[in-house]
Amino acid sequence: MQMTLPARRRSPARSLLLDRSLEELPLFRLGDSGEDLSITYVTESGARWRVLASPGDRLPGTFDQDVYIELMRRFQEAGEPADGILTFTLHAFLRSMGRRVDGRTYEQLRGALNRLHRTTLESNGSYFDAARGAAAEMTFTILSSVMVERRRLVDRHQLALFPTVVAAEPGEARVTISPPVRQNVVARHAISVSLSRYLSLPSPVARRLYRLIEVARAQDKLTWRVGLDRLRDQIPLSQRYPSHLQRVLQPAHDMLKEAGVVRNAVIRQQQRQWFVDYVLAARSG
Repeated sequence: MQMTLPARRRSPARSLLLDRSLEELPLFRLGDSGEDLSITYVTESGARWRVLASPGDRLPGTFDQDVYIELMRRFQEAGEPADGILTFTLHAFLRSMGRRVDGRTYEQLRGALNRLHRTTLESNGSYFDAARGAAAEMTFTILSSVMVERRRLVDRHQLALFPTVVAAEPGEARVTISPPVRQNVVARHAISVSLSRYLSLPSPVARRLYRLIEVARAQDKLTWRVGLDRLRDQIPLSQRYPSHLQRVLQPAHDMLKEAGVVRNAVIRQQQRQWFVDYVLAARSG
């Protein structure tokens, strides 16, 4: 979706810190299958990670991924509050994301905030918790609380005085970033991404790959080789066959090269195994 004019004008150039443990693990479903109610991922060390949709809802998706990024931007700009509480109007939040502001996107945003609150993340030794200093057995969510209040009627009467505010503005949100996520960022068990570069990538798959590549960079890697099946599960994607995965990944690789995230990205087969080889570009600012 194309960014609105206010979002382009903002053009943030600063870096954004994200929970490194969370970025290593799959969370946002980027494939076409909307019926999946869970994600199961086994790390290279054999630890297990599960993402469980709330009853009656679906797994977090591409829009939710961008909502998460905007929440973490606000957490950082608020000075990383110790209680993790953020307040904002849905109108301002959508404008910051560069999204059209209307009734449909209000509903999308409310749905995304609720999914980030209700989707259960289950770690069996897969998620490193900085507070414990070790990979933990734990269950948590991205947001530990969400409350959206509609504007009081008296406030709505004042909306005509402010032509930049949409009359259907549904009010303010008050959310809390969960302790594990904010503690990892505060402890700097984190990756750093350029927000302007992230927003410049038009593909949700490219945006997810960018964050995974920054996990490799945080491990002081100049090159990163990953099995195609593992990468599929780590993103995650619903496609199974190598040819189908290549059709999804190649446009994202082209975007990452154009954006200066990687110098090269090659999918190759060795005997019966498929791999993706990334050559990381030098960090620029």
